[in-house]
Amino acid sequence: MFSVGEAAAFFDIDGTISREGLISEMFKKMIKYELIDHSKWYNDVEPAFTRWDKRVGNYDDYLQKMVDIYTEAVQNTSAFHISYIAKRVIEQKGERVYTYTRERIRWHKAHGHKVVAISGSPVELVREMSEKYGMDDYRGTVYKVGADGIYSGEIIPMWDSESKRRAVIGMAERYGIDLSESYAYGDTNGDFAMMKLVGHPVAVNPTRELLANIRKDASLRDKISVIVERKDVIYRLNMDCLDLIDSE
Repeated sequence: MFSVGEAAAFFDIDGTISREGLISEMFKKMIKYELIDHSKWYNDVEPAFTRWDKRVGNYDDYLQKMVDIYTEAVQNTSAFHISYIAKRVIEQKGERVYTYTRERIRWHKAHGHKVVAISGSPVELVREMSEKYGMDDYRGTVYKVGADGIYSGEIIPMWDSESKRRAVIGMAERYGIDLSESYAYGDTNGDFAMMKLVGHPVAVNPTRELLANIRKDASLRDKISVIVERKDVIYRLNMDCLDLIDSE
């Protein structure tokens, strides 16, 4: 169905382009502007963050805590306020990106590829980030706004693998993209399905769960590139030689 067309590059944002989770920065700003009570951080989010920060907890658990509280906080809040905060987050944190993916965005644009952000972050953040890096289109988690300009509490998620898969297929149909010639960049299992759709998938600083699932999928394992960026060094790893070391 997508055998003829132009190439595209689909980028997850948090942990793939950005070196830190943008929703966590959004969360902190909402505390600052008193849209979220400080106690929500100390009682609900900080324990999950501390466990993850010490590498004894799961990042997804920490993220889910923030998402739940964010969802509760934006309900009955003006979309104007959230858009303003999103702009401030990207103004202050939008440069904290990985060298590898920043250069890959430039490379794809230089080669005339469509560059698309597909992220589980709130669409307001994704829009600001995509504009900052001159992307052609974007998809993010939509927190629906009513006719009165207030968030209704209804959500269209974009953090899960199936939602991202549908988003990539929708973009391919919209722009006439040849997925076999296209690229997908991600770091978590939420990016797994969109990686399977393209001819050139790239795992950037991947999680253990994503790596484990790649190793189980022969078609993906044979074509994927694994990139790890630490300090000022970028490593390209071979899946055939990559061992997952379990702590004792």
